[in-house]
Amino acid sequence: MNLIRKLLLNREMFGVGEMNAFKNQLTLEQESRLKALDAWHLALENRALRMECPDAYHEELLRQSDEMHRLGMLNDTEWRDLRRGADEAYLRAVAGEDYH
Repeated sequence: MNLIRKLLLNREMFGVGEMNAFKNQLTLEQESRLKALDAWHLALENRALRMECPDAYHEELLRQSDEMHRLGMLNDTEWRDLRRGADEAYLRAVAGEDYH
């Protein structure tokens, strides 16, 4: 199961999104992790930056994943998966995928 699917399942399990029944049951660490992962995914979906400057887009994704890893929010496997996702998104961006 890839990291993104696991994260989406974790979001559902922790009640993030539509259901707020479990909102107050998250620890500060869990909430910080989810917010950081959400920020990474928002950056991943930033079509304007991806089209305007693929290098800056890639660097931002790498910076965010490195910072989460440095802060202990990600284990080595999760960190590697996010970096791999950033690399794949960058390759699609420089190939002009958004223009097709």
